[in-house]
Amino acid sequence: MKDKIFGVLQRVGRSFMLPIAILPVAGLLLGLGSSFTNTTTIETYGLQWLLGDKTILHALLVIMNAVGSTIFDNLPLIFAVGVAIGMAKKEKEVSALSAVIAYFVMNVSINAMLKISGKILADGSIAKDVLDGTITSVCGIQSLQMGVFGGIIVGLGVAALHNRFYKIELPNALSFFGGTRFVPIISTVVYLFVGILMYFIWPTVQNGIYALGGVVTGTGYFGTLLFGIIKRALIPFGLHHVFYMPFWQTAVGGTMEVAGHMVEGGQNIFFAQLADSANIAHFSADATRYFSGEFIFMIFGLPGAALAMYKCAKPEKKKQAGSLLLSATLACMFTGITEPLEFSFLFVAPALFAVQVVLAGSAYMIAHILNIAVGLTFSGGLLDFFLFGILQGNEKTSWMLVIPVGIVYFLLYYFIFSFLIKKFDFKTPGREDDDTETKLYTKADVNERKAAKDTKASDDKATVDELSQTISRGLGGKANISDVDCCATRLRITVIDPEKVNDALLKSTGASGVVHKGQGVQIIYGPRVTVIKSDLEDYLASVTEEHFEDDAAENNTADASKTKDSNTSSDKAQDSDVESEPTSTVIISSPMTGIAADLSTAPDEAFAGKMMGDGAVVTPEEGVVVAPEDGTVLFVFDTKHALGFTTDSGIGMIIHVGIDTVKLEGKGFDVQVEAGCHVNKGDVLMKLDLDYLKANAPSVTTPVICTELKDNQKIRLITDGPIKAGEPLYAVDTYEK
Repeated sequence: MKDKIFGVLQRVGRSFMLPIAILPVAGLLLGLGSSFTNTTTIETYGLQWLLGDKTILHALLVIMNAVGSTIFDNLPLIFAVGVAIGMAKKEKEVSALSAVIAYFVMNVSINAMLKISGKILADGSIAKDVLDGTITSVCGIQSLQMGVFGGIIVGLGVAALHNRFYKIELPNALSFFGGTRFVPIISTVVYLFVGILMYFIWPTVQNGIYALGGVVTGTGYFGTLLFGIIKRALIPFGLHHVFYMPFWQTAVGGTMEVAGHMVEGGQNIFFAQLADSANIAHFSADATRYFSGEFIFMIFGLPGAALAMYKCAKPEKKKQAGSLLLSATLACMFTGITEPLEFSFLFVAPALFAVQVVLAGSAYMIAHILNIAVGLTFSGGLLDFFLFGILQGNEKTSWMLVIPVGIVYFLLYYFIFSFLIKKFDFKTPGREDDDTETKLYTKADVNERKAAKDTKASDDKATVDELSQTISRGLGGKANISDVDCCATRLRITVIDPEKVNDALLKSTGASGVVHKGQGVQIIYGPRVTVIKSDLEDYLASVTEEHFEDDAAENNTADASKTKDSNTSSDKAQDSDVESEPTSTVIISSPMTGIAADLSTAPDEAFAGKMMGDGAVVTPEEGVVVAPEDGTVLFVFDTKHALGFTTDSGIGMIIHVGIDTVKLEGKGFDVQVEAGCHVNKGDVLMKLDLDYLKANAPSVTTPVICTELKDNQKIRLITDGPIKAGEPLYAVDTYEK
């Protein structure tokens, strides 16, 4: 249980890294933009001719400032998407879209509750009894001030829903909405109620957050020391992102009014002040206490430790150790990436890491005591020190104090590390035994043994997806599969050698038909195909190269013979049914004006072979598609070329405009309805650009098929030839079983 929780927390921490990764770019834009549009800076350095108002550079810098500010202003949404992507196991793009939808749904629900309760008035203003800062604008929606926590709530929740439902299979009537299509649907429903729930519980949570932040802020410099020690101590476990992020981005790290707006989180406060730097005498050290100290030990302290390790290296290994330590030191100083150095002495001498934790924690406290207020985007390297310290001026940041303090820390690290390495003969880089390679260790080395154990356990538990294995085998094996895709009803595969495809084996997986087009193979599964596609992709990703031929040609010949016999038998059965009178009949009218014909004339093997259902075709002469009967629109395909329809009498249908029109990606189609709406016979469903479709599609002949006929139901064509929209096309006759 403990290992499982630890693993989840590690994944959460890693998921934070995607949205955090944008901060350096945003900070760079904001830092340059605010620094070089500051009137005082321009006048001090006499740069009015280059950076003054109305110059090209000034306009560009103003835009950069605005872009950087926008990223920081919308971090909750960025975190929602980033966390959802990071936590999703597969089909990550679906989780990203679902997170965006859920984020807006949640905030709109909160907004509605605020209006219902009278906290937001009819004119959009906030009621007088509402505490300042508790309601804010979120992407133009007035909602509760949830900050990055709101985004994380959405990201984690949507990822959980996604991982639970992205392979769900629904009943046949709703199967189009299964698989990945179900994720945004369930996310919308769930977060409608989450928004309502947040209205009631968030004020209490917010009070708790303020109280938690008060523990650190209320204990002054000791609280800063405690923060620094805990953050550095969590580095080996990869959980430091989970710990520090709330202090940087939420009210846990304090709140402050900047330029008339209430801002939460230490990093957000700094960048809000940076954007308003012309009106700020000195940036808030209370806000930057969570990161200013990093410049002290990253630029000065850890390089001192690296020098100590180099000096203590064996003479014959000094050159090799020196080159490794130098590259690691430069990475630490310039970018603030400390892992190569920290994990090396953590791995061989944990006592040295304990010293590092205490010294680094004290650096946070010293910076706070000295009122040093240098901001950062990601880590405390020279680049951020220049942009957000030196460039902003000593009057605003007190950056000059970092240098003397840093020198002291350089000496502390150097002498303490040198003493301990020699005293206890720690095997730091260059001091290894003669038969041991000199190298820098990483987090992978720390977790190698545990990862190996987890991999073995995972392999032991792995079960073979028999359906996907059979499909792969029927396609000639992974080595013969070039590409996997699907449309609404067909698994579309590109194979290297079509001769290796075994139709009989593929049909044994429940496919109603297999269509060959050169190297393209279409396997007809119906609306549940999205789940099959996801499973097949997972299977192919988990197996090595495999090759199957299995006498495919012979099997296909035998299958063709069997199919022929089956069709003959079916025809006889149908003739037998026709001899008796049907117990009931449902008339299906034509959805368009044109030429009607039997479905077997469709210029597509899958439709003509009735692999997806029985019905008829209509070649349109007018660019309007109407409801064939009273009924409900079940779904509209993403590419708009087809839609699902259920008549009030219970007949499930698909109107598929044209052949291979999925490739047009929606061009030429103007859909007038949406899923779930009820329509009357003759209501317009979509409008067509027939000239475009005729020029770009293989055919505009439109199958109008019943997808879920029962064994005792048969199609009887009524009109064969010219037909107008709304005139009877075919009958669905039901016979006694």
